[in-house]
Amino acid sequence: MATILIPTPLRKFTENNSKINIEGATIKIAFESLVGQYEGLAKHLLDDKGNIRSFIRVYLGDEDINALNRDETEVKEDSVISIVPAIAGGAA
Repeated sequence: MATILIPTPLRKFTENNSKINIEGATIKIAFESLVGQYEGLAKHLLDDKGNIRSFIRVYLGDEDINALNRDETEVKEDSVISIVPAIAGGAA
């Protein structure tokens, strides 16, 4: 099973789990499995069409999936997927 690392702001939707083991041959399928297991994540990770929101960065190991095959990127049994939500703010 692949492992998805959950960032701190989203852990309240995963029963405070920081790591979730998930099945899925691609990033898209893994995310569908994740939101199927933790429905509260869906509105934070996926848009109305079920695609990963544009402001969410997803990494497979050290590689941004946008530099690979996006949500069709292949996931292996030992893959580690990181979710990095956008951070806004700063000095004016």
